[in-house]
Amino acid sequence: MHMPRHGFWAALLAALLAAAAVVIVAPVAHAAATVRIMALGDSITAGPGCWRAKLWNSLQNGGHTGVDFVGTQSDGGGCNPGYSYDFDHEGHGGFSATGIAANNQLPPWLAAARPDLVLMHLGTNDMWGGYIPLADKLNAFTKLVGQMRAQNPAMKIIVAQIIPMSAAACATCPADVAALNRALPSWASGLSTAQSPIVLADLWTGYDAVADNVDGVHPNDNGFRKMAAAWYPVLAGVLGGTTTPPTTPPTSPPTSDPTTPPPAGVCTATYRVTSQWSGGFQGEVTVSNGSSSASTGWTATFTYTNGQTVSQAWNATVTQSGATVTARNVDWNGRLTAGGTASFGFLATSTGVNTNPTVSCTLTTS
Repeated sequence: MHMPRHGFWAALLAALLAAAAVVIVAPVAHAAATVRIMALGDSITAGPGCWRAKLWNSLQNGGHTGVDFVGTQSDGGGCNPGYSYDFDHEGHGGFSATGIAANNQLPPWLAAARPDLVLMHLGTNDMWGGYIPLADKLNAFTKLVGQMRAQNPAMKIIVAQIIPMSAAACATCPADVAALNRALPSWASGLSTAQSPIVLADLWTGYDAVADNVDGVHPNDNGFRKMAAAWYPVLAGVLGGTTTPPTTPPTSPPTSDPTTPPPAGVCTATYRVTSQWSGGFQGEVTVSNGSSSASTGWTATFTYTNGQTVSQAWNATVTQSGATVTARNVDWNGRLTAGGTASFGFLATSTGVNTNPTVSCTLTTS
């Protein structure tokens, strides 16, 4: 059939416009990888732990739909918030940070859940009775972080400054919770890395231990709402690639150098390898105050004999000159009571032979 010239050009133009329209409205899409998030904690996370449901809902409403809550535990939908949410978590009622660390309970949970990001609200069960030193709680946190990184070197970690406990529930707990929360910024800044950042979420400020809890310890619905509201902006920032390191309170430098060196106390230290792999290992040094008075600081020194090199450290300021490693306390763990201890950890490279060095240490007591 013969088509008039003007009809041919009109048809050709219409076809070209249609093809162009397809290119404009149907760009190639690239699916983002799902982020696996583990909520790690005690009964505040486990039962019923409804801050998780509220946080999940906030993430969905905020456009963060590519997330998967993971863990070996499930609440089975017991929060009944009126909307769907992901039930999986790693909350264990009655568990403490020091207990989980001492019993090495975290590694199998991590292996099963394979998280990319951990939300950790731990420490409440370490407060009862006031008998666990702050340094032990922080050392437990440090060990847990090391285990997270052993499972995933690029683990993103959000640590809560935990919700308050009321004096009616535990007389010593309010002050001990506050002390832990004050220590966390310095602890986190010393341990955070570019590959595996540690970011704090302030769940303590603005939370009422009486009005927002059912028993002075466990949240009511309003408490869960406040927890989710505090978690959300921090988690959304990490999911969006913002990992601002935790800040520490400003300190004023001394106006003059001391004219005489401070006296030294009796100090002992132990060294151990906590994990080892081809070409590297993780170690820990524990410093003990054997004097009859409290210390204001400590320094530990050891010398490697097999070419080991420290690459990263936490809970101490660590330098290495040749084979000699020197570690000095950070601001929150220099004060050791008589008989008290402090530990710091580190990662190091090795060439195969990895002989443990002897550690010497000194204390300053004024």
